[in-house]
Amino acid sequence: MTDYKNKLIELLKGNDVIKFGDFTLSSGKKSDYYVDMKKAITEPEILECVAYMITESIDDSIDKIAGPALGAVPIATATSLISKKPMLMIRKEKKSYGTSKQIEGQLDENDNVIIVEDVTTTGGSLLKAIDVIEDNGGNIIKAFVIVDREEGAKKTFEERGIIFEPLLTISEFKQYL
Repeated sequence: MTDYKNKLIELLKGNDVIKFGDFTLSSGKKSDYYVDMKKAITEPEILECVAYMITESIDDSIDKIAGPALGAVPIATATSLISKKPMLMIRKEKKSYGTSKQIEGQLDENDNVIIVEDVTTTGGSLLKAIDVIEDNGGNIIKAFVIVDREEGAKKTFEERGIIFEPLLTISEFKQYL
């Protein structure tokens, strides 16, 4: 494991981001753990660690860093600051006023884009944001997620031909504990 990965695990553990117990997820499904990523993405040290991990894994061919609202925007912002690459914010739906945009930031035709997310289960919500970028002329090169719950996201992205790179899987976190 990289130093950054060990640091990320320590930070998530130290900030009580992954809790074990009896939880009901937003999907209604029961789980023996909960990943409180909103807590994580409000901590500067965690964001900095995540931004460095993602920046290390991208190259000069990447034009933009995208993050769907709300949870991924701080991750995209931190990564943009470290990588010096412009960012895009993807709204859940088009604005009904003003410019009616669903993408904030400048996406040019054929821009190579990485997309970031805080946590994935099946990957469905992240795919919606990917569709928005692709429908507007961008090329998704890779999808990064801080924590993958390992409940189908990897398969979802493989089926779409998108490289999926979790910074940490729930198995790795549990193994560390």
